[in-house]
Amino acid sequence: MADKTLTRMDLADAVHSQVGLSRNDSADLVESVLTHVSDSLVGGETVKISSFGTFSVREKAARIGRNPKTGEEVPIHPRRVLTFRPSHLMKDRVADGNKR
Repeated sequence: MADKTLTRMDLADAVHSQVGLSRNDSADLVESVLTHVSDSLVGGETVKISSFGTFSVREKAARIGRNPKTGEEVPIHPRRVLTFRPSHLMKDRVADGNKR
């Protein structure tokens, strides 16, 4: 497994080199896209990116959990969680990368 992490700066550099925008404009574009995606998710919308995957927010109900160390029952409050479902193309591309 690779130890490299893709960062916002890496995305901005890719936009800079492939599209030809200035570094500042590239960083602003990446920031704008990420902000728009996160704002949509906060608003409860589903975000589908073709050939990549689908981000959605799921409502989880309250339930009783258990502390594994002590066995004590603990209430888990209702919450919203972010989920990601990769597209079949992304799954295939990742699986093909394992064959190297």
